[in-house]
Amino acid sequence: MRRGSHEAPYDAPPHALADEAEGYLLAHFHRDQARREAEDLCARMPWLTTAQAEELTGHYVRRRLDVTRQSLRSTVRRAEELRQEYENRYAALRHTLLRRHAACACAVLACAGGVSALTVLLTR
Repeated sequence: MRRGSHEAPYDAPPHALADEAEGYLLAHFHRDQARREAEDLCARMPWLTTAQAEELTGHYVRRRLDVTRQSLRSTVRRAEELRQEYENRYAALRHTLLRRHAACACAVLACAGGVSALTVLLTR
C-alpha cells in the first residue's frame, strides 16, 4: 500500500464509501423533512396535547419514511430492470454486428479468391 493512499475495506469498490455516505445523508434529509412536515401539521392543530403531537409526529415520520423507502426500492428495482434490458439489447446488437462483419469478411475473401483464380486463368 502506498503511503497516503486509502483503500476501501473488504475489497469494496472505490465508490462504495461515497455511496454509503450519500445514502446516510439522504436518509437523514428525508427524516428531517418528514419531521418538519409533521411539526407543521401539528402546529395547525393547536388542540393537541404535547404527548399527542409527539405521537402524531412519530407516526407521521415512520409512515413517511416507509413510503420513501418503498419509493426508493421501486426506483432501484426499475433501474436494475432497465440496466438488464440495455445489457441484453447491447449484447444482441454486438452479436449482430459481429455476424455482419464476419459475413463481409467472408465475402471479401471469396471475391479476392475469385479475382485471384480469374487472374491465374487469364494469365495462362
